[in-house]
This record gives sequence, C-alpha cells and structure tokens, in this order.
Amino acid sequence: MIRFECDYTEGAHERILKRLLETNDEQTPGYGVDEHCEKARAYIKKACDSENADVHFLVGGTQTNTTVISSILRPHQGVIAANSGHIAVHETGAIEATGHKVLPLPSDDGKIRAEQVKELYDAHWNDGTFEHMVQPGMVYISQPTENGTLYTKSELEALSQICRECGLPLFIDGARLGYGLVAVDNDASLADIAKMCDVFYIGGTKIGALMGEAVVIINDALKKDFRYMIKQKGGLLAKGRMLGIQFETLFEDGLYYEISKHAIDMAMLIQTSLTKQGVQFLYHSTTNQQFPIFPDRTLKALSEKYTFSFWEKVDATRSAVRFCTSWATKKDNVEMLIQDIQALR
Repeated sequence: MIRFECDYTEGAHERILKRLLETNDEQTPGYGVDEHCEKARAYIKKACDSENADVHFLVGGTQTNTTVISSILRPHQGVIAANSGHIAVHETGAIEATGHKVLPLPSDDGKIRAEQVKELYDAHWNDGTFEHMVQPGMVYISQPTENGTLYTKSELEALSQICRECGLPLFIDGARLGYGLVAVDNDASLADIAKMCDVFYIGGTKIGALMGEAVVIINDALKKDFRYMIKQKGGLLAKGRMLGIQFETLFEDGLYYEISKHAIDMAMLIQTSLTKQGVQFLYHSTTNQQFPIFPDRTLKALSEKYTFSFWEKVDATRSAVRFCTSWATKKDNVEMLIQDIQALR
C-alpha cells in the first residue's frame, strides 16, 4: 500500500537519526536546558530575525495548541478560529477540555479575515449582556490552513492589525509551516510571521523530525511562567535534548527548507499532471495538500493500492479527497499514482 493520507507516515530524516545516534552517549541536563536545545534556539531566533523571542520545544501539535491557548486565556475567555480550524475539528475537544470555548467563524477556504474578527469582537462588546457570554480572548489561525490554502502577507498584516487594535493575541499554528514557507506563491517569510503575531510554532513532526514542535513566543507579556504551563500539560520532556537535537539539525544549514521544498515539488507534480488530465480540485492549494475531485468508482479502485483522506462529498457520485505529500515522498510513487489515475479515467 502506498500512503498519501498524511505527512507523518515516515519516520525521520536520516541526518536527524544519524545525529541522535552520534549523541546517544552524551550526558546532558534534562528538560530542554542542554546545549543542543540552546543551539537550536539560537538557529531559530536567527531564522525569525527575533533575538528576544523565547523558544520552547514540545512533542506534538495538539499538546502545543492546548498548552499555548490555555496559557493565554483567562477562565471566561475563548479562542476565535475558522470553523474548519484544527482546534475546532480535529483535536477531540482538547481546547474545550481546558475550560475554554472555540469561537468559530465561517470559512469557505480555511482562512478567516480581519473584518470577521472585528465583527465578532464588536458584536460581543456591543451586546448589553456581554458578561453572560464567553469573551473573545485570542485568535488562532494555521499557516497553511487545513485546506492547504495560504494567508498572504497582506492578509496576515490585516489580521495582525485588528488583533492589536482589539487586544487579542494572534497565535499561528505552524504544524506545516515549512511547506507554506516554500510554496511558490508564498510572500510571507518566517521573519514576517514573527513580526505579525504574538506566538507561533514551527512544526517538526510533519517535516522531517521524529516528533517535535518549536514554540516561538514574541510577545513579552506571554513569556512569563510558560515552562510551568508546559510541565502542567505534560509537555516538558525529561530527555529534552531529543527535541533540541532534531531542530538543531533541521535549522543549522537550511535542511528544514530543503526537505519542505521536496514535498511541494511532489505536490505540484500531482496538481499539474491531474490538471492536464482535466481533474478538478476542491481548493486551489500550492502546498503539500492537494484536494482532487473524483468519481466514487475511481476512488474505490484507487483505494486498493493507495491510501488518501476522504474530505467531502461533492455530489451524488463524486467526492473530494486529500493527497498529502511529505519531505520523504518518493517521486516514483507519485508518478505511479498519476499513471494509475490516468488509466482509470
């Protein structure tokens, strides 16, 4: 079976595995205060052009989202997100389990707009009984979105401006951030993102690491006691160097961007080839997630050899699915998929 359902089906990049083996016999302090974590922090700060940022390493995306969001919100506050956002759909109520409500905004493409945030914010405070409702306390977006779409720099700037006017911290989920940064039409750099939000994270789990997410806190007001929050949520890894070594390897010489680009190249090969075959797509995505629409009979035949994610029914006989490429996707497998689709059309 050839797998295209997600971008974490493989283990880790061989250079990471080699580095873990090379350092295996080292003795280091625990909980992320070792020299490897410090080197990784320095590389990330440089990449973000933000020497004053705080950088913390956690294990996975849901843990990271839960820890960051619950550390920011007061007990009576909720987090604004797209109705398709990861925290709203695919985290089993993790945010709600911390006592905070996700405040969803409608979105056709996975993105929310500055004017939507302002409208929700104003609606809350203009209601005569606002203290009886969950108060909007922050904004969550992901780059890329759940639908593979990208925020442009101007869209991020508009969101950032509204968030600052309303006093709402802006948090960017970067589980797939590398794939967004190297997309052909992306115009927002890592340094741009660091300037426009209060906190974000750089995903490793889906981009070459065994596991790990690097939280980058820009806003000084959010830095205090964050390590307490990590520990309380079970995220302060005793063998913290295991995360530091991976991000050290990914960022010391541009490996993060190099392997991200490979995933984009494979995704664009799928998109270009299927477009030539006349295949339609649910969303226009230039990232590693592609959402083609096929007759259900075609999908049934493809599923005998390939795995992919069902996304939504388009009509009575057709469905949109997601093909997800990764840093390790083999070009031979992509070409085989394209050929098999052509044979079924």
